Amino acid sequence: MQLRDNIESPCGLRYMLDQLELQSGYARRWLLDMPMMRTGEEIAQAYAVLHRFVEFIEQVDTPYINTLQFRLQGLKDIRTTIKNLGQKAVLDDIELFEVKHLAILAVDVAERMRNHGLDDAVQIPDLNEVITILDPDGLKMATFYVYDSYCQELRDLRSQMRQHPEQQEDLLLQCAEIEEGVRRDLSQQLHPFAKALEAAQVALAQIDVNLAKALQMKQLGLCFPTISSDESSRYESMFHPQVKDALEKTKKTFQPVTLEFGLKPTLITGANMGGKTVVLKTLTLCQYLFQYGFGIPAEKADIAVKDEIYFCIGDEQSIEKGLSSFAAEMKNIDAVIKASREDRKIVALIDEPARTTNPTEGTALVSALVKVLSGKRLSLVMTTHYDIEPTDAHCLRVKGFENGTMNYELVEVQDGEVPHEALNIAESLGIDKEWIAEARRILTPSNSRGLDKGANSTILGVKKHFC
Repeated sequence: MQLRDNIESPCGLRYMLDQLELQSGYARRWLLDMPMMRTGEEIAQAYAVLHRFVEFIEQVDTPYINTLQFRLQGLKDIRTTIKNLGQKAVLDDIELFEVKHLAILAVDVAERMRNHGLDDAVQIPDLNEVITILDPDGLKMATFYVYDSYCQELRDLRSQMRQHPEQQEDLLLQCAEIEEGVRRDLSQQLHPFAKALEAAQVALAQIDVNLAKALQMKQLGLCFPTISSDESSRYESMFHPQVKDALEKTKKTFQPVTLEFGLKPTLITGANMGGKTVVLKTLTLCQYLFQYGFGIPAEKADIAVKDEIYFCIGDEQSIEKGLSSFAAEMKNIDAVIKASREDRKIVALIDEPARTTNPTEGTALVSALVKVLSGKRLSLVMTTHYDIEPTDAHCLRVKGFENGTMNYELVEVQDGEVPHEALNIAESLGIDKEWIAEARRILTPSNSRGLDKGANSTILGVKKHFC
């Protein structure tokens, strides 16, 4: 699956892409076409290259980096021209200019990489011979023209045109015929370099992308992950860059989260506004960043490689398919269950499943989901508001209110019982005092008897019965 297929995930992947200081449109297209890496070897190799670029930006001054970025702005997408060359077509002046421009850029950037010991990190083919073919006068200018130097006869004809303007029309026809012959000859000489030109274009895109990733790591405080030796993932002080940035703009501070999960289901409970959804978004984002070779937003991260990533969150109502929120959610979770029965390494991050149905059936669906997905080769992290049946899942809870403020730290609990802090949160928001007071009165033991009859319902997160 290519990066472009996941760019619109609600986890915040687009934000990370938009923060990259990519210099060329071709590099961005190359990055979006990048397939998700699914082996530890691929990922380790990608991070080894990125590590070299991080060292590079730490060693050189800002003006040098700016100059390199400026040069990379000249990288254009000339895949069609290279394809034509590979098929032995006769290139026109514009295509010959594109080839010459790419060759000059590749030689220039290769020299800069060599000067800082990066020539083995991303290898750029030597295109000096291409420059020699297209630059007979040795001017090293990124322009193209069928120069006089290519043909003495052409030189003589052009001289005659200047001396005898009255013969210009006839001489122009003769020149055009010779120029076409020159283009044909140049295209034949360049044909053997088609693959090298293609490789150079990709290498320059890799340099652009890795330089941008390295700068992003420095700017956002990202870390290099290690590759988990088992199927568990561990994060220390994990944060979501987009949420952190939004909070800092309002003079607030993001509270990092530390957690670990593996093949045993992990349940996260907590009141609304407790940060549970942000945790799932961050875990999903980190998994994608890891398998596309980006820095990870955490102090430390040890991440397991997965074949598939499933993120089920929020109101996924589909107008086009005529599906309600509940129906769309059930379809997505059903896909997770089906995938779990195949021999693939999967991570599934599910945010409050069955939230849009009645509490009785919702509790049953969530309890059953945990049981169905247990014992599979699947890492499940799920948030819920429901008090589900006892399970051997790894249960975590947001600490909640402490001294009037929300503590988003995750702590282990013995079961999946959800905390009841809705009233405290509502009160902290300045909600109408009479409303809150009446709710507290209804929840007091002396008033609970009248709520114990009739059909099931849920009032402020506590299961009750009423007429």
